[in-house]
Amino acid sequence: MWEFFIRSLDASTIFLIAGLGELIGQRSGVLNVGIEGAMLFGATLGFMTAQSTGSYLLGFLVGMAIGGLLGLMHGFFSISLKVDQVVSGMGIWILGFGLTTYLGAPYAGPLGMDRIPTVMGLSPFFVLAVVLAGAVWFVLSKTSLGLQIRSVGEDPSVAEVSGINVSKTRYYCSIMAGMLMGLSGAIYSLDYNPVWNYNFLQGWGFIALALVFFSLWNPFILLGGSVLFGTFWQLSLNPQLVLPGLMSRYVWRMVPFAITLGVLLMMSTKWFRDRWGSAKPQALGQPYFKD
Repeated sequence: MWEFFIRSLDASTIFLIAGLGELIGQRSGVLNVGIEGAMLFGATLGFMTAQSTGSYLLGFLVGMAIGGLLGLMHGFFSISLKVDQVVSGMGIWILGFGLTTYLGAPYAGPLGMDRIPTVMGLSPFFVLAVVLAGAVWFVLSKTSLGLQIRSVGEDPSVAEVSGINVSKTRYYCSIMAGMLMGLSGAIYSLDYNPVWNYNFLQGWGFIALALVFFSLWNPFILLGGSVLFGTFWQLSLNPQLVLPGLMSRYVWRMVPFAITLGVLLMMSTKWFRDRWGSAKPQALGQPYFKD
């Protein structure tokens, strides 16, 4: 049971860090549905780097760097070129799905390095993720930088009149979002499950995207949701540890995605929009045209 609990927290780490990246971007008004693609790039290039150099540090740094570059690319298309943000994000996902399959094929298999040390079995990245959640909440809620980000995401025209550079702020947030997505992917391939395989993330990025909406753009609710979904995911892998004999593990495997679909359907209802719509950044997904 302890191992199940620990593995659930390890899984939640990946959802949380990727979700925090998306939350930062969305608070500035930039929607990136290509989380899965950024995570695939971070996981694959981080894995390749660590295996080639024998350095975990370089692997994580490369994962963050490629994520930041993808964030910059998404920013260029959605902020500078005013391309539909959903289309740009889907392009990143498709690119990640195809290109990482080609690049990672020669590295398929286990990482072949000593595992990262843990504390009573718990990965140190879970602690990092919790600290990041607190830091994101503090910055967004208690600092002038957070007010600037939220202003850009709510009404960019008013923010511009107030002296805030909307494009620059959104670029910074997009890059930071991409770096966190790339880091989460690297954590998956270097720590959580250090074995590279074709399309190994299996939709984790889309779950992280749904969790941001589920959290109502609150980092602490996102933390709770990540732990919940991490538990469901681990339950789908080892249901016999907790609920032996209750449904097949293949049925449990679809539970996180079924809940994700349910959350998104609920959020599309008029009741949800009327009751909770104020939590959503008003300019989310909308390009800004400077007068």
